[in-house]
Order: sequence, then C-alpha cells, then structure tokens
Amino acid sequence: MIKDSPNPPSDSLPTDQIFTVLSCLNSETLLANASEDLASVQALAGNLAFEIDGPHRDAVLGIHRIVEGIQLMVDRVLDLHEVPASN
Repeated sequence: MIKDSPNPPSDSLPTDQIFTVLSCLNSETLLANASEDLASVQALAGNLAFEIDGPHRDAVLGIHRIVEGIQLMVDRVLDLHEVPASN
C-alpha cells in the first residue's frame, strides 16, 4: 500500500488558485485519478490526430506518445503498490 506524504499540504489556500487537491486523499487515489485523466487525454489526442494533417498532426501524435509514456509510468507505480486481495 502507498503511504501518505510525510509533508502534507498546509491548510492555507492560495488566493490565485482555482483548483486544488483535497489533502485527505491518499497517494493511491491520486494516482488512480491521474491514470484515468491521462487515458482520457490520450484518447482525445489519438482521435484528433486522425482528423488533421501536416505538422499539426505530427504535434498531436507527439503529445499522444508523451502522454502514453506517462500513463505507463503511473500504471506501473499503481501495479507496484497494489494491495493484495484478502482471502
């Protein structure tokens, strides 16, 4: 199981920040959500790449491949810290 961060965020919220992450969420939850978001971005970029041509298509395919690599790394971390099923 993944342990919580030894340095939790402070309770003071920045005044110029629109989005925030709840401090009560554990690492596994954060990684699982990051993995799902990456999969969504990967699908969007993959679909878009086949609707455009030229240098823009090359750029979108590059983004798709970068996101795919990040997805693999996040999924690997989740696999390494998978909680064994109880019998």
